[in-house]
Amino acid sequence: MGENLVIVESPAKAKTIEKFLGKDYTVKSSFGHIRDLKKKGLGIDIANGFIPQYEISSDKKKTVSELTAAAKKAATVWLASDEDREGEAIAWHLSETLGLPVEKTRRIVFHEITKNAILEAIEHPRDIDMNLVKAQQARRILDRLVGFELSPILWKKIQPKLSAGRVQSVALKLIVDREREIAAFDAKPFFRVDGTFFVEGSKKPIHATLDRKFDTEAEARAFLERCRGEQFCVASVEKREARRSPAPPFTTSTLQQEAARKLGYSVSQTMSIAQRLYEAGLITYMRTDSMNLSTLALGTTKETVTRLYGAEYSKVRNYHTRVKGAQEAHEAIRPTYVSNQDIEGTATERRLYQLIWKRTVACQMADAIVEKTDVEICGTTLSEKFLVTGEQILFDGFLKVYIEGRDDEEDEIRAVLPSLGQGQELRCESITATEKYTQRPPRYSEASLVKKLEELGIGRPSTYASTVSTLTTRGYIIKGDKPGIDREICLLTLRDGEIRRSLQTEKYGAEKKKLLPENIGMVVTDFLAANFADILDYGFTAHVEESFDKVAKGKLAWDKVISDFYGPFHQEVDGSMQDHEHTHAERLIGIDPASGKPITARIGRFGPLLQKGASDDPDKQFVSLKKGQLIESVTLEDALQLFALPRVVGHWNDLEITTAIGRFGPYIKYGGKFVSLAKGQDPYSLTEAQAIALIEDSLSKETKKVIAEFPGSGIQVLNGRFGPYIKKGKENYKIPKKQDAAALTEEACLTIISKAAKKK
Repeated sequence: MGENLVIVESPAKAKTIEKFLGKDYTVKSSFGHIRDLKKKGLGIDIANGFIPQYEISSDKKKTVSELTAAAKKAATVWLASDEDREGEAIAWHLSETLGLPVEKTRRIVFHEITKNAILEAIEHPRDIDMNLVKAQQARRILDRLVGFELSPILWKKIQPKLSAGRVQSVALKLIVDREREIAAFDAKPFFRVDGTFFVEGSKKPIHATLDRKFDTEAEARAFLERCRGEQFCVASVEKREARRSPAPPFTTSTLQQEAARKLGYSVSQTMSIAQRLYEAGLITYMRTDSMNLSTLALGTTKETVTRLYGAEYSKVRNYHTRVKGAQEAHEAIRPTYVSNQDIEGTATERRLYQLIWKRTVACQMADAIVEKTDVEICGTTLSEKFLVTGEQILFDGFLKVYIEGRDDEEDEIRAVLPSLGQGQELRCESITATEKYTQRPPRYSEASLVKKLEELGIGRPSTYASTVSTLTTRGYIIKGDKPGIDREICLLTLRDGEIRRSLQTEKYGAEKKKLLPENIGMVVTDFLAANFADILDYGFTAHVEESFDKVAKGKLAWDKVISDFYGPFHQEVDGSMQDHEHTHAERLIGIDPASGKPITARIGRFGPLLQKGASDDPDKQFVSLKKGQLIESVTLEDALQLFALPRVVGHWNDLEITTAIGRFGPYIKYGGKFVSLAKGQDPYSLTEAQAIALIEDSLSKETKKVIAEFPGSGIQVLNGRFGPYIKKGKENYKIPKKQDAAALTEEACLTIISKAAKKK
């Protein structure tokens, strides 16, 4: 045992640090938190000032025992957990649980795992920052109080096994509100007019857009009529030089957003990969809201830019974050060694590292210089003008390395225009008026939700991944695609003096990898909004985060934050518990025209469903809603289609064939047998011929499945996914490779079974 014991959070981090320290140091891992609030009961003594009651996790007892023994043998114990509030709390819990004397305990922090950073930290140890510990403790206690008191109300009022959380409930409200905004959105049609022009002798087209839009087809047609035989020329040309500056280095949230845009990574995936890169000593600490870069990093990045691209591409920049409560002593996320353009690792690790490297290098590069050209094109009798903007890069600067992604899909670089002069005549090839519709707001992706939460000051970067994960696990939201709907649009084209009308089909509303609320998520949001308005108030939630920041700086007592919140909150909880009314998410869809019975949509024991008939109707019918259908937007037409199943398709061998949808998807039933529909087949439109083909195919496979049967013993030799096998009762047995399955006798099967039994 060395004289020094260093305790870090993860084994990977321990392995990396061990390489930099000599034989006098032993590095061990705590595997994250070693203790937490008690699981049984609340785990908080409210009566005595919200004192937390901690216990060692059952899976950490062995780790604590080993660390206690190692600490007793060491002359000095170095607590080297991460440099954020969570890491500070881990260091404090270790010192308390292991009973570490103050005189032999040192707290060290570093934001990168390099030899210099580790040795520098050991040269400058400090005490545990109790303000950071109290801020973490306040957040943990407040979140436990909210979850512990709200969840039972949801179980009682709505459905068992539900949960609520201080940050997760606000994030859910954002997603639910956006879905309702989309449902209420009324897309208005309009006509956009585009013209294609040419300079005489040039083959390069100039695509320009009219400076006004038209509300109706008649107005658009009237404009095109006025354009017949019109002479066009350049009304004005305005050139100006513009500079474009690079994006700042990554913080946690901007890394999550950009990795989603450019690499398609989820928030949790990004954080997991970044954690591995950090623990391997390849990047700085990945949980940060600072955009600061160290003097050393600025120097090495300048050297790298100059070496790779030339001195004219280098520009040293210092960034300062505007995020409230940001810790400027920390650094932005950057490579530990900027000179390393690539790393060894998995494909995902290399791609994320490349993204971080490019962003870091680009932020220390010169501005890009572009020449923008604004051109107005007019007709001799028209009051309207066609406008076009061109862009030419004069000096690429940081664009040589990196362009920041965007949530919208506009082109970053505009077209280069031919040389144009004021008064120059242009030939008009065509003018097209295209029917467009106003765009509804987009649904949130993980990245855009993170951006919104950060803008509102809700939660912190380290919590965003777990927030989205919790909402998904609870069944409040799903991450999925919206297929979109076909819409017919009108085009009017003026070419060679003639106006032609045509129709095109476009798909609108299609979205991929978006966060979609489920029915239960909408019900929970509505209940909380009606009964616990503060919990879902964006400003109130952001104010609580600011209070935690003040605790971290020693400007506010942690228990005051809790008491100020808990008093009014607990009164609301008591009032809600005394109200015995059950919250039903129930909506009358309409009346079934065939039976005259009411059809309602509601949450049932196994999820959202439709009910045909009143509650006291002995012949009432039920059917589950399809995936993606919402109680508040399902129509009577949708409902009638769902009640059309089970549907009689036809007959086969005097047996009735019906289609229906079950737990595992759509299926055919004939006699007592069931056959799943093929992918893409619709139970509502399946024909008798298609159903018979599926049944015959299923029987053919069933016949081929049985190689041999021995009825007396209940033994079968069957074809399976991984080849032939023996089945007896509920047990399956492998057939030796050299054995011919078709030649097996009952005696041979029994021998194989008995040998397998002996092995067990």
